[in-house]
Amino acid sequence: MSKVFLIEFNTVGVVLAMVLGMGWLDAQLIASERRRLLEWTSNLRLLDSTEFEWLVGEMFRREGWTVQETGRSDGPDGNIDLVLVRDGQRSVVQCKRWNSWVVGVDEIRNFAGTLMREKLSAKSGIYVTLSSFGKQARAEANVLGIELIDSDALLARIERVRRAEPCSSCEKPMVLAHSIHGWWLRCVSTGCNGKRNLSREPGRALDLLLES
Repeated sequence: MSKVFLIEFNTVGVVLAMVLGMGWLDAQLIASERRRLLEWTSNLRLLDSTEFEWLVGEMFRREGWTVQETGRSDGPDGNIDLVLVRDGQRSVVQCKRWNSWVVGVDEIRNFAGTLMREKLSAKSGIYVTLSSFGKQARAEANVLGIELIDSDALLARIERVRRAEPCSSCEKPMVLAHSIHGWWLRCVSTGCNGKRNLSREPGRALDLLLES
């Protein structure tokens, strides 16, 4: 085996290792962003569609599901944004970051068509929205067995899996904030002014941001 071949072989190996390492780092950064979104987002309506899907996926992960983010568009039959697996059960999730439009019965029927195409029962479907569901949509989902998660239900489930530090006054989770005076933990509950100054705790804000 010539020296030239060995040098080329080693170079390819180094490049491959760098590519794999960069892929691993990118995956870790995305995972960290998902955790940050779930822990510290106080207004879900500020998220874009991708961030909303990440947040919903992280919520399901903390509920014990293995989550695959597909972002797959199926045209008029709706979207499959997340695939969930737990204890041999497979479910699919459609996420709609709507906050002004009520989800209607047509959207539920389209989603049911997607489930049929995937050879899944309607009970394997979960529809998540930042808005609410119309009366007919709820009735249709109830008949089919599709699980509906509106904004109120979503916020309640997020609160159950969050690990953010509780407010000393009201015990609701505080959010991390930054001002000209430094880093703070601040309560956003209505009528509560609870806060905690982190200036005397070097590294605490970083620990909270990177907390897994």
